[in-house]
Amino acid sequence: MNAKALSRRRFLQSSAAGLAGAALTLPRLDALAQVAPSGDRPPRAEGVTVINPRSRVPAGLIIDDSTCLVNLNRFAMPQFNEVYLGANKTYQRNWRDWPAEIPDKFLRAFNDWAVGAGVRGKFSIVPFPACVGRLDRELPGWTRRELADSLKLVREEMAPHWDITPEMVTHTRVIDLKTGHPYPDVTPKFMENWEWTTGKSTDEIGAYLAYALQILKDAGLPADGITTPGGFGKKARPQMAQATLQACRAVSGTEIPHYFTDLFTEPGRSVAPVVQYASGLDGPDPRCVVYVPGCTGDWTAGWDCTNPGGADKFITADGKSGRMVEVIQSGEPALMFGHWTGIYFNGYEIGFKILQDVVKRLHARFDNLLWMKNSEVARYWAAKELTRIERAGNTVKLRAPFACPDFTLRIAARAQQPPQLRIAADAKPLTEVTAPLKLTPGTWCRDGEATLVCFALGKGQSEIVVA
Repeated sequence: MNAKALSRRRFLQSSAAGLAGAALTLPRLDALAQVAPSGDRPPRAEGVTVINPRSRVPAGLIIDDSTCLVNLNRFAMPQFNEVYLGANKTYQRNWRDWPAEIPDKFLRAFNDWAVGAGVRGKFSIVPFPACVGRLDRELPGWTRRELADSLKLVREEMAPHWDITPEMVTHTRVIDLKTGHPYPDVTPKFMENWEWTTGKSTDEIGAYLAYALQILKDAGLPADGITTPGGFGKKARPQMAQATLQACRAVSGTEIPHYFTDLFTEPGRSVAPVVQYASGLDGPDPRCVVYVPGCTGDWTAGWDCTNPGGADKFITADGKSGRMVEVIQSGEPALMFGHWTGIYFNGYEIGFKILQDVVKRLHARFDNLLWMKNSEVARYWAAKELTRIERAGNTVKLRAPFACPDFTLRIAARAQQPPQLRIAADAKPLTEVTAPLKLTPGTWCRDGEATLVCFALGKGQSEIVVA
């Protein structure tokens, strides 16, 4: 579907459906000035709790400012500086000395390391990076063959382990969707990073997101989620959430759209995902969108290649402290963060070396991590919050609007024999394992006076029988 076809009428119709029955509630991320409606929630039986997948802690790596070939900060820096007429020294670094390219050789080396270490997460692909060129057409300065090869690398080698999301259209200047060119006004109101979304409707923001999603889809990189650059959407949070839901469904056919826009680094701050605009849970077309925050700052080297915070801010060498340690111990998803431009650091790979140290330390300290993409975290949280759970004696009845692998329950009953998973007339006993960390789909274990079960939750009705 062409992004321009996402008309105002269609967005309004979709918005009305998503709002039906929605209750405005405040999620645990209580510092947000504006929150989107959470929507419908099903009843939950006492004595049954959805715990983390496989009784482990989700971990991930969120990477921003990435794209094919273009070293985004080199081209963004002068555009940011022009907006502030040279008044902000942050944008006056000697960008002309920085390389124009982050080569695919580095991308492949990075991905090979991540795959070997089991790291998964989110990797932005800016569709029209700093107005240099569109990935679905061409990048001036690179041949069409080079662009095609880079897209193929992302599609075939990165995408299995990373969510690919647009980070808006350019990450700098706002594009006029009627012309495909940047607006001539060079002020914060026409920069994606700053004020463009302020006062905009769901329709307007949604059409802009769809434009970005369509470029990636046409380039062979369909995306199920959104990454926001800088302040994009921060003063229009309900509209941003609903626009993500509508645009991802319209362009990519996404079942559970997700979006990343915030980092929370303060000690004690919750970083649990927030499921928003849930509706139609018992019908044929259930809907929701999931807000997935990160838990660290960019301590790898920064978008502008400044001095890094270093590995210790993530996790100290002895594994005893650091933001990642705190979040992992809380049991919430520990999604750390870095900018691609700082990970590459103009060929010095400073941020990459820091990430390698961080992951080594994490694996030395913790044996209970489950590396996940943002979309996988979003799916789990949607299933966790939106699955209807009822209990009748020894039977736990489930009605799931969304399927979910690794779905894990803690049932307040001590099983005397293997629990059974029943779907329609089919009943399968689960296999016993000796400890919670050994859980995989199709298994169970005792946990004191409770029973833990892990299974692939199917969409629709199913039952767990504990006897």
